[in-house]
Amino acid sequence: MALGPRDRPDEPLKEDDVRDAEILVGYDGSTDASRALDWALDEARRSGQPVRLAYVFEWLTVASWVGPGVAPGVWPDDTARRQVEDLVRRAAADATAANPGLTITGQVYDGPPALVLQERSAEAGILVLGSRGHGGFGGLLAGSTAVAVAAHARCPVVVVRDGDVPSGASVGPVAVGVDGSEPSQVALGFAAERAAQRQVPLRVLHAWTPGPGGAAGVPDERAAIEELVEPWRRTFAGLDVTVDLVPGSPAAMMIEASRDGRLVVVGTRGRGGLAGMLLGSVSQQLIQHAHCPVAVVRER
Repeated sequence: MALGPRDRPDEPLKEDDVRDAEILVGYDGSTDASRALDWALDEARRSGQPVRLAYVFEWLTVASWVGPGVAPGVWPDDTARRQVEDLVRRAAADATAANPGLTITGQVYDGPPALVLQERSAEAGILVLGSRGHGGFGGLLAGSTAVAVAAHARCPVVVVRDGDVPSGASVGPVAVGVDGSEPSQVALGFAAERAAQRQVPLRVLHAWTPGPGGAAGVPDERAAIEELVEPWRRTFAGLDVTVDLVPGSPAAMMIEASRDGRLVVVGTRGRGGLAGMLLGSVSQQLIQHAHCPVAVVRER
């Protein structure tokens, strides 16, 4: 297991390399981080991808530090650094023992968590985060930092909240918001693959605003979404796919879908019903209030 200072990633991955790229997990020993690691390991067992635990050691950038073995307000020293490294090493070793067929490593990085994770995402297949933590990830996904990570990461980001149904325990569908834009089509492909891997239904959702004619335009909108879905029906012939057109707010639509969902998936930008969905308050609502893990998918 490599443990060392943060190094800058090389050029972003090419598409052919994405499937073999590691799953990067923001890890600090908190309950939410453990949930994120569980989700990442479940994904890795299905995909065969390696997993890397990443602890971001931020003590150089703050007035005080809170982490394993260190009281609040005390500047960490070499002992604190070793404690962090031991934490990551033990977590990686425990995960390896429980999953002998997987390659699992851990690394400690230095710097602001959001910036470091955004940089490291350039060479990751998926970035998995808990919604809150302690130490290097304190408050990481509470507020503007959540939007920054989701909006600027170079790979799909999965946010797993404490209280989400653990991976493998739910048989609910994978739900994806689609509005016809390119980002939402990328999200659709990501969602279709996850649903097929898990052998659960895929639920494709489209938010629409009733006009003067009421529901008169729904058949045309449904036909457009069905056209986007058709290639994935052919690719995964046994996949159970439904298309639902829902009037009203896209955020409310996705939050409601998360109640019985295994995973909800959205793109980073869109038009129509999903325009700006992950560029402000709507994205925060989804990350903070969804009842299952949330995947934010972007084009590389």
